[in-house]
Amino acid sequence: MMKLSEDYRTRPIRFLELWEIDEWRLKVYGITYTEDVLDQTLVDAARQVTSERLRESALQTNHYAVGFVGIHQGKTGNFVFVDWWADENELHHHVYVSPSEDPSMLEYMTPSGLTACAWDLFLIGHERDAWVNHVLKQSEAPSLEDYLSDKLNDNV
Repeated sequence: MMKLSEDYRTRPIRFLELWEIDEWRLKVYGITYTEDVLDQTLVDAARQVTSERLRESALQTNHYAVGFVGIHQGKTGNFVFVDWWADENELHHHVYVSPSEDPSMLEYMTPSGLTACAWDLFLIGHERDAWVNHVLKQSEAPSLEDYLSDKLNDNV
């Protein structure tokens, strides 16, 4: 039988701010293992890899210059994911990981197949619902502004 290393505990998912990078607008969220504030070094590193990923990959997609970033300060490591919407209903998802002891050393993990942890998926699910409700279901007048205003703040 499978044994878990610890009991489930909720983690706060909080909207932090809206990043404007070049023409992009991205909702930025923090997720923490504890109630601690995110390490600023991790936030700075996340912004750096986000800028690089948008310049390297996003230009190859039919995008809307909107998306979201998750900065997850976990128990034994950190996850950062950079996501944007393209071709009406497609989510482009890129994952980075760094060790707890050096949050600035984010390594690109998308080619490894790593996608997300359970808490990251909750946030991705919220963003999917926001995209469907404010853009896809509003075919006559899709609203990127309403999508960007739809923010998650919850303990999951």
